Amino acid sequence: MSGLVIEVEAPPLKETLAVLDNGLDVYNARFSPEHFEEFVTALKTPEGTVKGGIFALSWAGMLFIKWLWIDEAHRRHGHGRALMAAAEAEGVKRGCKAVWLDTFEFQARPFYEKLGYELFGTLDYPHGFKRFFLQKRLG
Repeated sequence: MSGLVIEVEAPPLKETLAVLDNGLDVYNARFSPEHFEEFVTALKTPEGTVKGGIFALSWAGMLFIKWLWIDEAHRRHGHGRALMAAAEAEGVKRGCKAVWLDTFEFQARPFYEKLGYELFGTLDYPHGFKRFFLQKRLG
């Protein structure tokens, strides 16, 4: 191993994460677009308090919905559907042709399926629950 050692960092050092992130970005740039954009569609009170939102990333013509969360007091009022529509519209503006996301079985799979998302993968966690991967064409 030419003098190299393996160490576990828990929690990981920010410097180590930065080196890994940069190294992977440099490698990937040889095969794919480098540029990606993050954005949020936020649900806020008139005073500006965040009550929910979506954190998303657009890259290589694909939109990834990383997080969707709505304060429990504001659920079941159409906000999730409106936030998803806004995020998808923003993805289309950014040139995305499709969108994907993942959700655990105790989260929102039926909600996403009502919005036209289709299952493309499942992981069985040893702790006794599933993680679902869903996608949808945009445009």
